[in-house]
Amino acid sequence: MNLLRRRLMAVSVAFLTGCTPVPQSAPPARALGMADTLPPMRTFAAQRFPRPTRPNAEIAQDFLDLSFRMESGRPIARMTRFEGPISVRVTGAVPPSLMPDLRSLLGRFRAEAGIDIFMTGAPTASITIEAVPRAELQRAVPRAACFVVPRISSWDEFKRVRRTPQVDWTTLQRRDRAVVFVPADVAPQEIRDCLHEEIAQALGPLNDLYRLPDSVFNDDNIHAVLTGFDMLILRAYYSDDLRNGMSRGEVAARLPGVLARLNPGGQTGPAAPRNDTTRNWIEAMETALSSGATPNRRREAAREAITLAQNFRWDGTRSGFAHYAYGRLQVGYNPDLALASFQAAQNAYGQSPLTQIHAAHVAVQIAAFALAAGDADSVLNIVDRAIPVAGAHQNAALLATLMMFRAEALEMTGRYSEADAVRLDSLAWARYGFGSERNIRARQREIAGLNPTK
Repeated sequence: MNLLRRRLMAVSVAFLTGCTPVPQSAPPARALGMADTLPPMRTFAAQRFPRPTRPNAEIAQDFLDLSFRMESGRPIARMTRFEGPISVRVTGAVPPSLMPDLRSLLGRFRAEAGIDIFMTGAPTASITIEAVPRAELQRAVPRAACFVVPRISSWDEFKRVRRTPQVDWTTLQRRDRAVVFVPADVAPQEIRDCLHEEIAQALGPLNDLYRLPDSVFNDDNIHAVLTGFDMLILRAYYSDDLRNGMSRGEVAARLPGVLARLNPGGQTGPAAPRNDTTRNWIEAMETALSSGATPNRRREAAREAITLAQNFRWDGTRSGFAHYAYGRLQVGYNPDLALASFQAAQNAYGQSPLTQIHAAHVAVQIAAFALAAGDADSVLNIVDRAIPVAGAHQNAALLATLMMFRAEALEMTGRYSEADAVRLDSLAWARYGFGSERNIRARQREIAGLNPTK
């Protein structure tokens, strides 16, 4: 086994989880010449995200597919939403970062989606957010980091009715109550990401679409926070032209006018064909990403997804994500094939400015190969393009990881003072992105382990 492969195998587990949080059980790290204490945590300032650039005719199809189907494929017969002002309360073992991130998110809902939503200290609310220990959440729903449930307001209530029609979204006539369960003991970024996706689903669409390049409503988990597209969808969802009980056909008839008013810039340009993602592709990706299947079966499933994407002539998010998953599953098993898969993913994501953040995730994988090969200049070229993208998309875990790579590459070229400054800055972002010090030290040790000069 050559040296490059040994180094990549040493970090294969870390980078196989490139789209997921670092586990809280990461082993303690040995000191690597790092500061005894971490710098203060950095967080992102509030920002308004740009409006979507895709044509309204395309967005209308996305709206309908998001709103009238569950993730399982089950149809939703009627549109449902909250009526009137929407109150939000927080319960449980609330971590310190939750409230500032929640206030920022509610501000975005008001400003960008025009939704009348507010915090309350009352004992009941339209939407309850309950922080629950991660282990308890996953005992109940093993594959979910967080989730939202209708018609109830607490974890105890959920445990009593979880297998009954009471919590079936397709039986709703309107939305009166919902509860969002988030993990209480994970990194601040994971909690924030859960708030964004789950509160958005409590308010609006319940489906995810793998074809979307610019949305958190996509099971690839690439986008960390709600985008301009997502806010437009929610603004349309709460338009006065739509109402509870409308069928898909009734909404489809009114939607062009709604989008023309809310997004006049989307009235120009032809709509691209919007072929749906097949169940066999989704099932192949679920197998590839699951922990239950054997490594060989997971690799086979990712390869099946690549073949299906090629047969259907899908480019962009679906092709890129299938190659990305296949590459991650080959790290430490077949490094040459892994690198080729990451390069194919990069090519797929490089076709559109809407998938820059997707390309930034792949950049981590390609940078790992360059660093392990001792190619500091390539590492710097790769991460210097990706770092601003990670920051603009408010992904602190990705940003910190890219900066750690940059610090190693700078050190390899003898630029020690620059390396120290970048490393210190990366640790500040890592506190938000990875949470505990042991997670941060573990990630830093994994990346440093790729540096052939150490």
